Amino acid sequence: MKNLRLAATGILVALLFTTVLAQKATQHLLTADELKTVVPSEFFFRGQKAPTQLRNSTGFQTADGKITFGAMVDVSGYSTAIQQKYQGMLVTESKLNIGGSQLAPGEYGFGFAADKFVVMNVASEDILSLPYQTDAELKRAVPLKLVEDGSGYRLYAGKKWVSVKAE
Repeated sequence: MKNLRLAATGILVALLFTTVLAQKATQHLLTADELKTVVPSEFFFRGQKAPTQLRNSTGFQTADGKITFGAMVDVSGYSTAIQQKYQGMLVTESKLNIGGSQLAPGEYGFGFAADKFVVMNVASEDILSLPYQTDAELKRAVPLKLVEDGSGYRLYAGKKWVSVKAE
């Protein structure tokens, strides 16, 4: 009887341990269904709301369950000066390393402008500005996507890209 209780306790502990491991998040690109649950329909930036483009959104989840995502936005209501550098929104729960520069968790606007990748706070003030790379070999350029690159990602807008890694 004692051995039976011991065996049952062992099985219960093993099942609980397996359940905990199964619930632990793994680093992965977000699926279309996951993006639907996190990408807002509008994003507040520089005094007004702009509709987001769910079809042009992407993101990832870290091993500790934190999410980073971005989406292109409709910037038609903004001034030409803002439109030149604001193309999308970026939300991150993790500290990011973008092209060697640090970005704190938060909500930002971003764009690939002139020869730089620019990240701005919601007041449209530049927080980060760095050169982007161009992938001339990319066969099918799309408005926005993430591609796994080692332990991080490449954030593409067309053929332009920057490296992104959660820290």
